[in-house]
Amino acid sequence: MGTFFDFISDHLMQFLQFTAFANMTIGHVIMISIGLYFIYLAIAKEFEPMLLVPIGFGILVGNVAFAPGYQIGIYETGSVLNYLYFGVLNGIYPPLIFLGIGAMTDFSALISNPKLILIGAAAQLGIFGAYSIALALGYSSAEAGAIGIIGGADGPTAIFLASKLAPELLGAIAISAYSYMALVPVIQPPVMRLLTTHKERLIRMKPPRVVSRIEKVIFAIAGMLLTTFIVPSGMPLLGMLFFGNLLRESGVTKRLADTAKGPMIDVVTILIGLTVGASTQATTFLTLKSVGIFALGAASFVIATFGGVMFVKIINLFLKEGNKMNPLIGNAGVSAVPDSARVSQVVGLEYDKTNHLLMHAMGPNVAGVIGSAVAAGVLLSFLA
Repeated sequence: MGTFFDFISDHLMQFLQFTAFANMTIGHVIMISIGLYFIYLAIAKEFEPMLLVPIGFGILVGNVAFAPGYQIGIYETGSVLNYLYFGVLNGIYPPLIFLGIGAMTDFSALISNPKLILIGAAAQLGIFGAYSIALALGYSSAEAGAIGIIGGADGPTAIFLASKLAPELLGAIAISAYSYMALVPVIQPPVMRLLTTHKERLIRMKPPRVVSRIEKVIFAIAGMLLTTFIVPSGMPLLGMLFFGNLLRESGVTKRLADTAKGPMIDVVTILIGLTVGASTQATTFLTLKSVGIFALGAASFVIATFGGVMFVKIINLFLKEGNKMNPLIGNAGVSAVPDSARVSQVVGLEYDKTNHLLMHAMGPNVAGVIGSAVAAGVLLSFLA
């Protein structure tokens, strides 16, 4: 009888050694708490639920502690999660996301007022500002470039660049980029109010002109050629962005455009969110560098907002009355479409219930998408 109980006890202890309870560390508990918080923000506060639900659940999946060697974890060769993560590590998912973004984006506001593209360019100050700070803090140039792209407020671009320049930091950079994208309505308004006067917030802009279909088609083709000729290394993102937009605007490929902006982008968003979340495995994720990346990400968003708003204020010095731009659209130069444009609208309505800035803000907003991809190409060219 004693031998039987010893047999059961030994096997029970052996079984318990392979459970998550036996392999759990304080790091796993911290990361699971963060994952639960992301899910809470997505469901209760409706902060970017399409992003935060997959990422939050992915964090939970990635931090179920396990004994190594059983092809379970995302970093273990041959595991299912590792195969799915291949699309992140090799930059496959981000161009597919850009294809969908292009198919759902109307560039009319930008085409009708081309100078708005300068605001999108100015907001990329956040990228190069964070890059400079990261260098000063001791990160390598490649790591600093990958971290800096967070300031573009573009998750897919951040993943694409990090996979090329600093794959070991990819999880922290991706989580930081998507977290701050979700927090755009929290981060940007205080900066916008601080930098603008009451009079500036009341500026009314002329309605954008109607843009013809042929203009949109030409813009998709010319935009791709111009940007990729200048920055060929940005072609995976820029080429797919403008291709998706051509599918939308050509008028003869509606089915393809609907697929790109619907089922395809939804599937890729699920995969990229889940695997990026799972990559935050506590044993590899919780480092001082990861903590530093979150701090730099917040700084880059503030710098980007500063750059966009201040650029509009400077441009207004050279514009006649009636042609001036409302500086509140400057924040929309970051790539978080359409959230940062909505922030422009919401803050503007606080001061004038009849002054709708959304359509004007969409110009710099879509310019920010192009600008962040161009900036990524520039950094890749110099740092890869």
